[in-house]
Amino acid sequence: MLLTNPPSKPRSEGFPTTQLFILAICRLAEPVALASCFPYAWVMVRDFNVGDKSNASFFAGIFISAFALSESFTGIFWGSFSDRIGRKPVLLFGCAGTMLSMLIVGFSTNFWIALTGRIVGGLLNGNIGVIQTMVGELVTKPEHEPRAYAVMPFVWSIGTIIGPAIGGLTARPAISMPDLFSSTGIFGKFPFLLPNLICSALLLVSICLGYFFLIETHPDMQPWSTEEEYQNTTAETPLMATAGAIADAGVDLRTESYGTFNAVDIQEEKQWKVNSDGSPRAPSITAVAGQSIFTRRIVMLIIALGLFTYHSMTYDHLLPIFFQDKRRSHHHVASSGLFDVPGGLGLTTQAVGVIMSINGLIALFIQAVVFPLFAAWLGVWKTLILVTVLHPVEYFIVPYLADLPSHALYTGIWVCLTIRNFTSILAYPVLLILLKEASPSPNVLGKINGLAASAGAACRTIAPPIAGLLYGIGARQGFTGLAWWGSGFVAILGAIQVFWVDRETNKTAHVRSVAPCLAPIHPEQRDNEVVRIFVTEADETQRHDITIDV
Repeated sequence: MLLTNPPSKPRSEGFPTTQLFILAICRLAEPVALASCFPYAWVMVRDFNVGDKSNASFFAGIFISAFALSESFTGIFWGSFSDRIGRKPVLLFGCAGTMLSMLIVGFSTNFWIALTGRIVGGLLNGNIGVIQTMVGELVTKPEHEPRAYAVMPFVWSIGTIIGPAIGGLTARPAISMPDLFSSTGIFGKFPFLLPNLICSALLLVSICLGYFFLIETHPDMQPWSTEEEYQNTTAETPLMATAGAIADAGVDLRTESYGTFNAVDIQEEKQWKVNSDGSPRAPSITAVAGQSIFTRRIVMLIIALGLFTYHSMTYDHLLPIFFQDKRRSHHHVASSGLFDVPGGLGLTTQAVGVIMSINGLIALFIQAVVFPLFAAWLGVWKTLILVTVLHPVEYFIVPYLADLPSHALYTGIWVCLTIRNFTSILAYPVLLILLKEASPSPNVLGKINGLAASAGAACRTIAPPIAGLLYGIGARQGFTGLAWWGSGFVAILGAIQVFWVDRETNKTAHVRSVAPCLAPIHPEQRDNEVVRIFVTEADETQRHDITIDV
């Protein structure tokens, strides 16, 4: 649709670099804050004398998962709330809640106060689902989706570099840096305050930038969506629908590339609306109230995301524990047996922080370079299948790092971390793309992503305690690989379940303008005005007719 006086609105033709950059800054502070406690959680539990020292890994898992547990109770609420009041206020409030959580943990003097801080942060934070929704609403062209959905995992990878480095290097500064911090000062009294203060400052910066520069992305809360602006709009050409990922699935995720019409398999009839300038406009919530939001396809994708989140979280939790656990005398698998791994690697907290930061760099490279290549080469679906099938490998090989000699230890660590990053980094964005494509309406995308966030948070809740409990049991039995193999079993279940995901695409779209000024002078003529679109298969042997009422 060409207009003589179109209302001002952001250009949707190009890649939304600026807004995604601001959103990435808001997102960055959160993984920094959450991952900063990974290197010192186990040490903190031991310092606070919670239970027996042999159960420290279990209580560390409780501490880490408390955030996700409380987040699982409120994730769908914040997603639905963002459907009503907008994405931006919910996002900023979540950042503020996380900052409050960090301060409570930093000033804690016992385990239970620190645990309370983690619970408060989870209750007040629903940003995972909201940010996923905002990315989907910012991206209006299907060919931009792989790059856009890779941004937030890319930012998470950066956070996994900065966060563990902050936590590992600045926790207990009176002990690790006695020349700079006195044991009788504030950082001696609160040994875990410094990393939490640094993370809180980063969160404050993200709140300020988001407040002043981030736009609202909700499709029904835009300044160009008012009735007055529609009344002042004049049409010069017949109404034409624009292809957009928000309006209708403009890309078949079963194809080998994006933005093409090859291998079109259109099966389902849908209705959607457009604005007076031809851009897609979401139907109201009441318009989709009669249809099921949580279809079988969406439910199966959420299950796949939950299984992936569970075993991925166990890896993040077990890795620093295994690295810091006392190393037993060197032995070989050939002489001691496959199920004899009696300890960890005996590394320091500072060394773990550095390793996890370098691990973030590896993840960064895979996210920036490897993922786009695989998405273009294999396509979204085949990429998901490949990495899901390979997931179990990363868990079964880690325990045997303890059998490597000292000169080969770090080489083995980098190999394991590279395999892990390859499988996990590629899986997350393709799952999000599939989940967005399965949504029946953008007006319920916040609710769907909220449920996905709640399911993921629930899985992150149970993952660390179970993994920590299995690690403790395995340590007493002389096989610390028990927890790793347990996670590998869940990864096998995920590899089986992913083949149950339905991959339907849409067939017919009926497009009607919501602008009353676009109605013809003689409304009775409108019923006879029809635009017919012909979609031809790649081999030009089949043709689908799509009827659009204008």
